[in-house]
Amino acid sequence: MKVVYFDCPSGASGDMILGALVDAGVSLDALRTELAKLPLGGYRLTAREVRKGAFRATKVDVEVDATAHHQRNLPEILRLLEQSGLPGRVKADAARIFTRLAAAEARVHGTTVEAVHFHDVGAVDALVDVSGAVAGLHLLGVEAVHVSALPLGGGMVDGPHGKIPIPGPGTAELLKGFPVYDNGVRAELVTPTGAAILTTLAASSGSMPPMTVERVGYGAGTMDLPVPNLLRCFVGTAATEAPGRETVVQLETTIDDMSPQLYEPLIERLLEAGALDVFLTPVIMKRSRPGIVLTALAEPSRVGELSTILFEESTTIGVRWTDYQRSRLERELVTLPTAYGPLSFKISRLGGKIVTVTPEFSEVTRIAKEKGLPVREVLDQARTDARRLLESSG
Repeated sequence: MKVVYFDCPSGASGDMILGALVDAGVSLDALRTELAKLPLGGYRLTAREVRKGAFRATKVDVEVDATAHHQRNLPEILRLLEQSGLPGRVKADAARIFTRLAAAEARVHGTTVEAVHFHDVGAVDALVDVSGAVAGLHLLGVEAVHVSALPLGGGMVDGPHGKIPIPGPGTAELLKGFPVYDNGVRAELVTPTGAAILTTLAASSGSMPPMTVERVGYGAGTMDLPVPNLLRCFVGTAATEAPGRETVVQLETTIDDMSPQLYEPLIERLLEAGALDVFLTPVIMKRSRPGIVLTALAEPSRVGELSTILFEESTTIGVRWTDYQRSRLERELVTLPTAYGPLSFKISRLGGKIVTVTPEFSEVTRIAKEKGLPVREVLDQARTDARRLLESSG
């Protein structure tokens, strides 16, 4: 699996992400070709080599015509993406990024997602940054994104609503549930666009995952800082697991203030988004309050999407996750003839030898109801028929 790890010691912005991807091998012409599929004009994409401190890097700039600046709301941006000729995955990821940006701005300003009018974020340069970053990852063949902890920065900056503290309120909202730290630099190190891109796409955050590094790219920021203003990306192949071994992530959140009725749609949405399993555990929390620990098992690449669902569909304000190694039996889904007709079975093997033969339970209960038989009787007979057939076929 092709993966990328973004190392962000001095922060992240849209142009730094683009610069790192171009420096890592994304052709600028190919990127321009992809971006030309957007029904968007009034800009020029350029790249040049610069030095930040003692290091070289690529600086990508989106040069926007003065007449191209105007506000856009989320529905307008989503329509623009949908009308584009970009690949489906690129359109979907860019739409997710802008939707999270809108949700962050809506919460900060106390309005609805549809009513948010972006200032800088809705401008042409941000549309190019977001779409270009996702398209660049697509051109590299990247299947999973991993991101380091992000430095918050500090101080004050002038914004469309006057002076605001760093990180800006919208950026702070986007960084919820993501590891951050203070590196002592008093400047805006993480922009809303940079935060939205990385936190939305990240399959994991923190340390670098096991991988074989094939390319390293350096993207330069605009400011000159006390530290080299660089973001670098490591592009490579994820370390392969031993046969039967794999890495899974266990996401957890503890909730004590949510209606029990909301757990069913939450669990359904997590499973639809790729969770391998979801379960609830009752616990006693502080002040002896009863609560629920919701646990979801998933592939590492699903962390970002599942965390977003937990924030959207539950009352939690924090999600934690841990990597686990697990061994699992070889398994396959087959349809086999039985005394009750064809049934679906899950067959598991260890070293080629059959260990379990499990019929699809919903089909078993349907047959039992249709024939007026006990479920246990149908289940036992189906297993016996399937084992006899599998053993006779060698």
